[in-house]
Amino acid sequence: MEHLLEHHGIKPTANRILIVKALEQAGRPLSLMELEAILETIDKSNISRALSAFREAHLVHVLEDSGDGVRYELCHSHARDHDDDVHVHFYCTCCHKTYCLEDTPVPAVPVPEGFQAESVSYLLKGICPECLG
Repeated sequence: MEHLLEHHGIKPTANRILIVKALEQAGRPLSLMELEAILETIDKSNISRALSAFREAHLVHVLEDSGDGVRYELCHSHARDHDDDVHVHFYCTCCHKTYCLEDTPVPAVPVPEGFQAESVSYLLKGICPECLG
């Protein structure tokens, strides 16, 4: 995890390493509240500051869903200036979890002349297999 932080120009402190590990192990986007529950030894302000630094360094994707606001996931892009890790997300309206559908690419959307797209977010809403089961 230290290498990943350093690759993005972020000083690898103990708290930052724990936050990156929590995001990696979750395997899905997490809210600040979910990170707080997982990382009981780190206070909310430290987690929030780390996430801001991660966002600025393009280490995390920030997703807005219809649940409790913003969620964060590690960016696995191999390029510093272009995000090749764009994929569809699924928000479960039952359990309120957001899942990465990494094998489902975001469809290409033509942008009208005069507009410049800088990021894309594609969110499906419904019921996940666990809640359907």
